[in-house]
Amino acid sequence: MTGYPLFRAVADQAVLVEFGAAPGPEVLAQVRHLDRMLQHDGFAGYVEAVPAFVNLLVRFDPILTGHAAVERALRDLMQRPEAAITEPVLRQVDVCYDPDLAPDLAAVAQACGMTAEAVIAAHLAGDYAVIMYGFAPGYAYLSGVPAPLHLPRKPAAVRGIAAGSVIIAGAQCLVTTLTMPTGWWIIGRSPTRILRDDAEKPFLFDVGDRVQFRRISRADFDAVGG
Repeated sequence: MTGYPLFRAVADQAVLVEFGAAPGPEVLAQVRHLDRMLQHDGFAGYVEAVPAFVNLLVRFDPILTGHAAVERALRDLMQRPEAAITEPVLRQVDVCYDPDLAPDLAAVAQACGMTAEAVIAAHLAGDYAVIMYGFAPGYAYLSGVPAPLHLPRKPAAVRGIAAGSVIIAGAQCLVTTLTMPTGWWIIGRSPTRILRDDAEKPFLFDVGDRVQFRRISRADFDAVGG
């Protein structure tokens, strides 16, 4: 894209690398490429990288390096091919669409001019990818909600939404990990554990993973302690 990437200094310890003005497959691929390169070949003073929809925040130790040197290192990494291209991991997430677990399913169906079963079928058919993590632990933003289900967020958030709720807004989908408010549309609930008791890998997903939803019955949901 013309004019990209852009490098912006953030305080004295980070550089924000912007790859485009709007999300898209090409932009996401560039974000993921630099993120993976940093994981395997970080520069002196590198601390961490935080990927988002169109950019990557790169934190560094200001005692060991500075913005100009970091930008040079990042430009160099961006030009290098990955030693081994790994295919995205496919993660399966179970979801139950029973009415009491999907309080907005009927409203989504009405707004989209579909039946509830058609909404479920469309949701299951989505091609989902983990784009970034949000403000809560394990709060993975997934792209890939089919266009017929694209709805704006609700005018106001609803409090006390249960962990495991499968929610959609626009082209994005989430599985909540904590009881919290949301203005997204709740179309199901999942018993799949996103938060893990593993210090090295505390979340089920990595950025770049693919996600496939699988419909389960209420009996199966209850059986696994949903």
